[in-house]
Formats: sequence, C-alpha cells, structure tokens
Amino acid sequence: MTAAPQAGAPARLLGSAAPLDSAYDVALLDLDGVCFAGDARIPHAADAVNAARARGMRLSFVTNNASRAPAAVVATLARNDIEARPEEVFSAAMDGAALLREHLEEGAAVLVVGGQGLREALTDEGFTLVTSAEDRPAAVVQGYDPGVDWALLSEGFYAISAGALHVATNLDATLPTERGFALGNGSLVAAIVNASGHEPIAGGKPFPGIYRRALARSGGTTPLAVGDRLDTDHVGARAAGIASLHVLTGVSTARDVVLAAAGQRPTFLHTDLRGLGQPHPEPVRTTSDGTTWWQVGQARARVREGAAELEGRGPLLGGPQDVVEVGLDDYRAVACAVWEHLDEHDGDASGLSVPGLRVQD
Repeated sequence: MTAAPQAGAPARLLGSAAPLDSAYDVALLDLDGVCFAGDARIPHAADAVNAARARGMRLSFVTNNASRAPAAVVATLARNDIEARPEEVFSAAMDGAALLREHLEEGAAVLVVGGQGLREALTDEGFTLVTSAEDRPAAVVQGYDPGVDWALLSEGFYAISAGALHVATNLDATLPTERGFALGNGSLVAAIVNASGHEPIAGGKPFPGIYRRALARSGGTTPLAVGDRLDTDHVGARAAGIASLHVLTGVSTARDVVLAAAGQRPTFLHTDLRGLGQPHPEPVRTTSDGTTWWQVGQARARVREGAAELEGRGPLLGGPQDVVEVGLDDYRAVACAVWEHLDEHDGDASGLSVPGLRVQD
C-alpha cells in the first residue's frame, strides 16, 4: 500500500510490498539529521541515497536552512559522498522568495535580513535587493544566517514599521549544532514581531507549501518526504498530503514517534535511510477475546493497563530516562498500538508508560 495520507485524516502506519524507492518516484529529503549530522557522516546515508537514484528515484533536497545557496548544499552533500545537483535543492530561502512572488511584482525592492542563500534566491525571483529601510523596501525577508545582528534586525524593524511586508523563510525556534541547540530563525523573527506587533507571512516547514513547490520543481508525481523532526518534516508532509518516512538519525527519538500526536505521525518508520531501499511490512490489527493487537512482521504489540506490551516480552515499563532495546518491527508495532490508544483517548498520554526505545534493525 502506498497511498499518501490526507491532511487532517487519522494517521496510521502503512506498509509497502515494494521498496520505497520503487513505490514512490521522488524523495523529498531533509538534510541535517537525515543525510548528514552537522560535520559528521550518518552511516548508510550515502549508499541509500545514491542507490535510490540509481534505481530511478528522483531526489529533491528540501531544507529549512536559508543561509546556504544550492551550490553550497551540493558541496556539503558531496563531502558526505552523496551525489546532488543544484537544481535538486529546494531551501526555505527559495520557498520564501517564491512566497513573496505571490504578493509582489518582479523588480520590487526587498530588504534582506539573512545571508547569501537568501540573497541569491530573491535575486533569482527577480527582486531588487536593498540594504536600508531608507530605500523604502516593499518587503523585509528574514532567514537564518549566523551574521544577522542587532543592526540588521533593527533595519528590518524600521522598514516593517514604515509599512513593508514581513516574510519569514521559516519559524524554527532552534537549530542543531555540534554544541547542542542554538537560536534558529524563528527566535530572531520573534524579536522583530515582539517590537512590531505583527506576525509575518511564513514559509518553510512545517507549512505545506515548501513540499508542494519542491515537488513541482522535481517533476515527480508520487512523493515521499524523508525527515527526522516530527514537528517540521512530518507535520509539513501530512499537511501537504504527502507520505513520509521517519529516520532516527536526528532530533525526534523513537519514543517521540510512539507518542506523536496525529498531525505529526510518519507513514513509514526506519532507523536510517536504508528504509528507502526496503519493503515495509503492512501493519495488521487483530482482535480476539476482547484484546486488540497490532502485528508488523513477526512482532505483536498492544496497550494494556497503561503500558505498551510486546507479545512474548510483557509490558515495556519506564519513562524517558529508561531505555529498552527493541527490534525494528517491534518499534513499528508499538507505534501502531500506542497511536490507536492515543486516538481513543483524545491524544491524552497521561498514565501511559512508554520508556525510551533503542531500536535495533
């Protein structure tokens, strides 16, 4: 089964008899936490992505990072042994520029609060870039760049106060770094919003437009989004009606996935990008003697007396600080069982025991 989930529909895990890179014709791949992790490689990522391409799958690298131009993204992927072309990159900067084009005519003056990637995207859309509020820009476009400082934020605020449209490439409050989470574009946008009192027009994930524009650019018709963050990658995919694969190489953990709200749930689960080249067992719901089990492959799980339980192992007890090792299909079955429990209890996870899960494939 390869049907994409519809936006707002009850979310459940699907199966696919064919490998995902055959069942879908384009992968909309997140970058950090999926293809690489900061300056570190992610095991199996390069082999899986390159193999998907070799089998005929189109690739689109869809990122909320607005600071890097497509050529820079391609260079980063190349350092991680992943083949890519600039035209396969679709960034939040490009999404913001396309979004602005829906509001302003070609040639309109725009003040950039961001970096080179955003400047290039706006220039490619035909806008005229200015550097001062005194140039009376029609819009201020704000995207993450480590060089954004008080002076540039203030210049943007001056222009917005004078009537300029405010567009944010994305609203991520944080971004992952080697030292932990740092301030993201959303936190810098909030500084201007706090002063102006006006919310911006926003693009990027988790809004569906970035996926729809990336899909149109790719030429594909049957897309699969791939991401590590439930709150951006998978919310955006579901809002766009696009199937998604979650991998455990980035931010959201297996426990996060199991406890995910309906609007954040992926369509397929794997530990890493090897999930692209593999079939996925169909989850099957069975009921006997008043007990409901979810079976995925040989694994069976249910929720009983406030705990997720695997057949043959008993309840998985503990909280987020406790860690239990499970197999990949165990993880999938537990997710199915807990999701059904959450849906039956209006998303209320209180009183539900779900420990941290270390997934062994």
